[in-house]
Amino acid sequence: MSNNTVWLILLLLNYSLLAIAFKYFRKYGLFAWITLASILANIQVIKTIELFGFVTTLGNIMYGTSFLATDILCECHGKEEAQKGVKIGIFSIIATTLIMQVCLWFAPHASDTSSAALDAIFSLLPRIAFASITAYLISQNFDVWFYSYLKERYPQQLWLRNNMSTMTSQLIDNTIFTLLAFWGVFPTDVVWQIFATTYVMKWLVALFDTPVIYWAKACHARNLAAETPGNSSAND
Repeated sequence: MSNNTVWLILLLLNYSLLAIAFKYFRKYGLFAWITLASILANIQVIKTIELFGFVTTLGNIMYGTSFLATDILCECHGKEEAQKGVKIGIFSIIATTLIMQVCLWFAPHASDTSSAALDAIFSLLPRIAFASITAYLISQNFDVWFYSYLKERYPQQLWLRNNMSTMTSQLIDNTIFTLLAFWGVFPTDVVWQIFATTYVMKWLVALFDTPVIYWAKACHARNLAAETPGNSSAND
């Protein structure tokens, strides 16, 4: 099975799992998804692959869906809940990094077979985490602000605010993260190729997630309609 095919499968899997999380757990499912995306994307990004003929890294889909999650939170639950999701994501990255660095201090037993693999993955995490936290903090807060701004200006154009906010914030995120995480690690031409292909992948994720946010808004409306009018739990 080619990398291109696996990428499409992973894209559909991420959208499906995020939709399940929102359908059954509402905003709390999105908070959980943001936590997963923040942790797993920073592990996946360590792996470099060839996709559609270009060099890129893993983690683009998982990380991109965290922007979708905050957009859904902003659309259905308001700006404050979206900002809460951003804070949860930042905490998740910091907590994972600190815990795993302490875990690496343990001397492995003679029978251990996984210590070298853990070292290979998580010894890179501090630099990745620093780049990720910096990029995430700036781009996600911009995304929430810009989405809210576009929602006020263009209340009927959900597709417009979803795509414009995500694609713009992803460009900011990709620029900061690529330079901080990979500059000096890979040759310059590889860094710029990673930057370009990673952004294209994130752009595609943002483009393809438009039906998901329309579904999420409709699902949220059905949930509200099912609640007793005036019940404060309707927005929980």
